[in-house]
Amino acid sequence: MGQFVFKLPDVGEGTAEAEIVAWHVRVGDVVKEDAPLVDVMTDKATVEMTAPVAGRIVTLHGEPGDMAPVGSAIAVFEVDGADEAPAPPPPPPPQQQAKSELQSSGAASVSEPKPRIKVPAGAMPPGSQPTPKPAPTPQPPPSQAVARPEPREPTVREIGQAQASPAVRARAQKLGIDLAQIRGTGPDGRITHDDLDAVLVPSAGARRASTALAERNGIEPVKVIGLRRKIAEKMQDAKRRIPHFAYVEECDLTELEELRAHLNATKRSDQPKLTLLPFLMRALVLALPDFPQINARFDDEQGVVYRHENVDIGIATQTDNGLVVPVVRHAEARDVWDCAAEVSRLAAAVRSNTASKEELSGSTITITSLGALGGIVTTPVINHPEVAIIGVNKLVERPAVKSGQIVVRKMMNLSSSFDHRVVDGYDAAAFIQRVKGMLEHPAALFIER
Repeated sequence: MGQFVFKLPDVGEGTAEAEIVAWHVRVGDVVKEDAPLVDVMTDKATVEMTAPVAGRIVTLHGEPGDMAPVGSAIAVFEVDGADEAPAPPPPPPPQQQAKSELQSSGAASVSEPKPRIKVPAGAMPPGSQPTPKPAPTPQPPPSQAVARPEPREPTVREIGQAQASPAVRARAQKLGIDLAQIRGTGPDGRITHDDLDAVLVPSAGARRASTALAERNGIEPVKVIGLRRKIAEKMQDAKRRIPHFAYVEECDLTELEELRAHLNATKRSDQPKLTLLPFLMRALVLALPDFPQINARFDDEQGVVYRHENVDIGIATQTDNGLVVPVVRHAEARDVWDCAAEVSRLAAAVRSNTASKEELSGSTITITSLGALGGIVTTPVINHPEVAIIGVNKLVERPAVKSGQIVVRKMMNLSSSFDHRVVDGYDAAAFIQRVKGMLEHPAALFIER
């Protein structure tokens, strides 16, 4: 018996450290080679690392939320047929460890396949402490020596093949549920929390019946880590740095909805179903050339506003794990059908955890929508370093005055936010009025200017 020390490889492009998001193993577990080991995160990219060798877990270094420097030991395996290697001492606090390692050796780099990007889920508490190093086993004579196994480069398991998110796996392990016996109802057969709830229905129902009127005083501490921490940091940074101002306008989309229904009824089988989003994207593309200060990114540290001719539209998308913003590149070169197809493709990618880093960054303006939950008015937070975000509210039928008559119309509000350092209130209002005019007269969306 011997020990193999697994060191954190470079999981990104020159990344110096990564956050431990979730352990999939505990001390004492016997794991197979390529079995899920740990999720680590840099920026918005979470990489699921797999075990480089088969063996028993002796030590785990770090808990969810800790930062681990590249090249530092994060797990020790007890393996068969390997020469004894001393296990590293318990690491210093993550901040001190990161500082000392980076000063002494810099970020180590491991040649690996390009990792897939996955939207992180909740973390599994490892519940483990370093155990005493096992006594060395006498080495066999040279004639009987066992060849040392060649440890493989740690690989990144294809996230799209995962049967459940780390949070679901952690909950199932805590409840003693075998995921292999559950049929997932999520995308691509993914097992969800609802699937676990379905297994627990009898006991949960009895518990609810017996305690429906009982007092409850429990408090559940939830550590803010992974994607949720990145979202919190980004929103806090945006609100602190950007002086937001909001502008809300209502739009009569009766004619646009009639056109959309007609196009969906007569579309080809290979064409996607049209939602409101592609028409709004088309309206932005036509309006933005006259308002170049809105299709921009502001480097407030350098004091430079970069105005873009290309219209790369971020589409804020809610997933089970948090808010993600995939980007439709070059919307100015796409018609409504192409926009709809690309939005659908990107939404599927982020919800199945297969979107690439390039698909999640670089937008010049963002659209956010809560669909049927959109409410009457919202005040969306600008996606820094952009200077504008367009919020779509709920589409409802309500009475309106048209040609002196009270009629029922399909109405929707646009709630938008702008960076007042770059965009004046008059320009913001004029821009939204231009967009409104095209949405209310949808023929204008298909006229080349």
